[in-house]
Amino acid sequence: MDLCFYLALKRVCEILMHHTVNICRFNEFGVDGGPAAKALKPKFNVFSKHVTAQTGIQVPHVEMKHLILGAIIMKALGSLLFVFGSTFGASVLLLHQAIAAPILYDFYNYDADKKEFTQLFVKFTQSLALLGALLFFIGMKNSMPRRSPKKKASPKAKTN
Repeated sequence: MDLCFYLALKRVCEILMHHTVNICRFNEFGVDGGPAAKALKPKFNVFSKHVTAQTGIQVPHVEMKHLILGAIIMKALGSLLFVFGSTFGASVLLLHQAIAAPILYDFYNYDADKKEFTQLFVKFTQSLALLGALLFFIGMKNSMPRRSPKKKASPKAKTN
C-alpha cells in the first residue's frame, strides 16, 4: 500500500507542476485580470450558456478578474496545504479541479474530428486523473488509524 500511495502522490505532484507552469505564463494580472481573463471569458460564457440550456439555471454574472483570483488562491492554498499532507488542502484542490476542468477543457464544444477536440479531451482526461488521485489521497488519509498519544504508565506499587 505504501508504494501505491507514493506513486499516486508523485503523479499528483507531477500534474500540479504541469498545471502551475501553464498558469505561470499568465503572469500579468493587471486591473482586468490580464491575458488569463481574456482567454477564459469566451470559455466561461459558452459554459454558462451550456449550463443554462441544459439545466435552466441562470449562472450569475462573475467578473473574470475575480474568477482568476479565486482560482489562483484556491490552487495556491490547496497546494501548500497538500504538500504538508492536509486532507483539507486536497479537498480544496479537488474543488478547484471540479470547477475548472469543464470550463477550461471544453472539448464538448468541438466536433470529434477537430484537432482542438483531441487536445482538450486529453487535457480534460488528465484533469480527471488528478481528481482520481486526489480522491485516492483523501481516502488513504482517512483510512489510516489516527495515532493516540501514548499515556505515561504510572509505576505500579510492588506487593512484596
